Amino acid sequence: MGRLRRRTSVTRGSLVIPAPLRIPAYRAFWLSRLATTIAQMAMVIVIGWQVYDIARETMDIREAAFQLGLVGLVQFVPLFVLTPISGWAADRLDRRYIARAVISLECLCALILFSATWGGFISIPILFGVAALLGVARAFAGPALGALAPNLVPKAILPQAIALSSAAWQTGAIAGPAIGGILYDVTPHFPYAFSAILFAFSTVCLFTIGPIQRSALKPGSPLKQMADGLAYVRRNRLVLGAITLDLFAVLLGGVTAMLPVYARDILQVGADGLGPLRAAPAAGATLTAIFFSIRPLRTDVGVKMLSAVVVFGAATAIFGFSTFYPLSLAMLALLGAADMFSVYIRQSLIQLHTPDEMRGRVAAVSTLAISASNELGETRSGFTAALLGPVAATVAGGAAAIVVTLIWAGLFPELRRARTFELPDEPPPEEATVIAGGA
Repeated sequence: MGRLRRRTSVTRGSLVIPAPLRIPAYRAFWLSRLATTIAQMAMVIVIGWQVYDIARETMDIREAAFQLGLVGLVQFVPLFVLTPISGWAADRLDRRYIARAVISLECLCALILFSATWGGFISIPILFGVAALLGVARAFAGPALGALAPNLVPKAILPQAIALSSAAWQTGAIAGPAIGGILYDVTPHFPYAFSAILFAFSTVCLFTIGPIQRSALKPGSPLKQMADGLAYVRRNRLVLGAITLDLFAVLLGGVTAMLPVYARDILQVGADGLGPLRAAPAAGATLTAIFFSIRPLRTDVGVKMLSAVVVFGAATAIFGFSTFYPLSLAMLALLGAADMFSVYIRQSLIQLHTPDEMRGRVAAVSTLAISASNELGETRSGFTAALLGPVAATVAGGAAAIVVTLIWAGLFPELRRARTFELPDEPPPEEATVIAGGA
């Protein structure tokens, strides 16, 4: 472990291998995350396209956009309800078992949509029902996987591990929509079969991770332990400020739900053009994450995070105005890079400033905030587009994200004052427990 603390990467020839990937358990976790993300994104883009396409058969643009907003809402509701339970479970139970179970549930969702599409009875109610099941899976996957990663690497290289995990997610976010769109063009049920296979592979990867060492949960009733997690987030203003900044910025400035509208009716590039639009933010984010996995950020992290969110809002507003496809792609790539910059700093600060016995519950709050910003952001986009039109809704959202950032810089000076990733001390050995049970 001492060698890992002194060196953050190893060089073989001209290839630089980040230190976390030298750890077998983390490598399995990384492969699982990559496969899961590709599968999720291949499904998500097809679900969105099918909902909008089916809706447009009988509805106008605004009414169909409203249906896209509902997709986000039905995913968010189960996550909102289950967050206290899922966070407690990630701190109380074996995080590996939870992750395996929820990815298996996502595999079941892919098989349901495969059967419905192949059989020709796919419908908006079925798509909404599966979206709700995916919300249940995400409610438990976020805290379990978010809290599992720090158990697999030393704290000294945790920021690199977070960057690599984000790179896996973003790479999947690039490949998934492209693969989903291509496979859908071949045969509509292919993306779901492909996703089911990847979910199965991801589960196998998680089974190779052996027992982990983690801190014991403090005694108390489950309800009190759930409340303790919320209380910790409320007391720690750095963690609270970082989580809520992402919540409101992306809630107001997210553009994902509007991409089918832009692809079909504004940019007029169709389903083939939707894949690159959906992948562009992830492309910018992936390059940023890979850079930080090799060269971690070290100074003025708080101010840089706030600046990145401002860039995110500005790029969103420009995308909203654009009717030129290459410019739209460029702005989506830029907002993805800015978002990744912010995510890398935020997640590093949260993980390093949270005790291990609290990580599941804090990760649950963070997951809820992320889901609220994404799913409720999609709902907000759909509803606002129904009232104002998609262009006005997107531009106003980007401007609102900038305003929120300026307000948060004043409300949470702890964010501006965060200069470096200060590593907390390791917990005493007697506070650690080994989660047994084999791989």
